[in-house]
Parts: sequence; structure tokens; C-alpha cells
Amino acid sequence: MGCDTSRYAQVPREEKQRLFDQVTADERFGHVLYGCYECGICVATCPSARFYDFSPRKIAQATAREDVDLVYKFMNEDVWDCSQCFSCDKCPRGNSPGGLITILREVAVRNGLKTAKEALEGYGRIIYKIMSTGTQVAPDMLQPSAFPDWGPHVKEISENLPWWRRALPPETLHTTESSWDVSEKTLSELYLIWHMTGVMDMIQEVDEGLHMILMDVMEEKLEEAGFDLHPDGED
Repeated sequence: MGCDTSRYAQVPREEKQRLFDQVTADERFGHVLYGCYECGICVATCPSARFYDFSPRKIAQATAREDVDLVYKFMNEDVWDCSQCFSCDKCPRGNSPGGLITILREVAVRNGLKTAKEALEGYGRIIYKIMSTGTQVAPDMLQPSAFPDWGPHVKEISENLPWWRRALPPETLHTTESSWDVSEKTLSELYLIWHMTGVMDMIQEVDEGLHMILMDVMEEKLEEAGFDLHPDGED
């Protein structure tokens, strides 16, 4: 990916500025971006830069220069190539491009950007898996069609699922509960965190149907645990 912003020329500058202002207003912003020496250490340590035309340095520089057009382009495209490993925190200036990208992603999701929905489309099942069982990925979910960017290892797992099930015999064919049993208390705490920190609102912006399913699961579990998400009778 280059730095051509013409693809988003039709987006009003006021809208780009509005989103940029949300990025800089985030309380974490002052702790993830101090200025750029252009030393390239963040790129040299970035695993994603080895496989994609991706540069955490360019994202940090564009943000520091307040180039709202370029930041909008990065928010729609480049930030989704980041693996969020935070290897870029080796920056001698104290920047955290990974932390900055986290903020950019959250702003994109909260504002329902079409590109954010497209980037996260394949992760709906993973989010549901976390919310319903506390685990992230079950063997049945590892299919090449769902994760084409995970390389040939996904195909190998998919083709050998019977052997994986014999090695890790779960109670059903759709969970890994035998290897990671999450307690009801932990699940209730997870639901409260997601609800109170606005995660559910972000999911609603990305996938309304998934949000409805998760809310049904979450509210039922929390009611059983003695919590009421609508103390004032709100819907």
C-alpha cells in the first residue's frame, strides 16, 4: 500500500477531521506519540512489515504531522495489517505505534467505518466463542476459507481435525473445554468488563446481528449471577 489518498477524496474533510480529533482526544494519545526520529527501528522490528507493505513509522509520522487525509487512509486500510504485538515499542523516542494503531482501530470501529466492518467480518465467530465459552478458537473454526492469511498451517489443521480431536477430546466437537475450562464467575466478570468499557457498543457498530446474540447470552448469564444491566428499566 502506498500513500495515495485519492480513494477517499469524496469523503468531506470535516468528517476526516472529526475522526482525527477523536484520536487525539483519547486519553492514551499523549502516551503513545511523542515525535518521530525517522530512525526506522519500529519498521525493522515489525513482523507485519516483513509480509505486507506496512510501515508503523508512516502512521506515526502522518499523525504527528496532523495529516488528516493520510491518517484517514491509514485508518481505513493499513491499521488492519498490524499484528498488535507491540514490537514497535522499542522506539528510542518512546513512541508506541502499536498503541496509536489501537486508538485508530477503535475510532474506526466506533464510527462504523465500512472498511472496519470488512476487516473484522471473519472474526465474528471468534468473538462469539470468547463470549459463550471464554475460549478463543475451536478446531472447527480453523478453516482456510475463514483465515486465508494464516498460511498453509490452517489447511493442515483443517485436514486433520479428527486427529486433533483425538489428541484433545472435547465434550463436543465445537469447543476445547477439556483443555481450558472457564468458570461461570470468570465469564460473568468478562461480560461486565465488555459491557462497562463500551466493547459491546463497538461490536454493535460492526455487526448488529452478532451484538443481539451476544447481548442475549450476556444478559442471561449476568442475571443468573445476580447482576442487572438495566436497573432503571431501560431497554
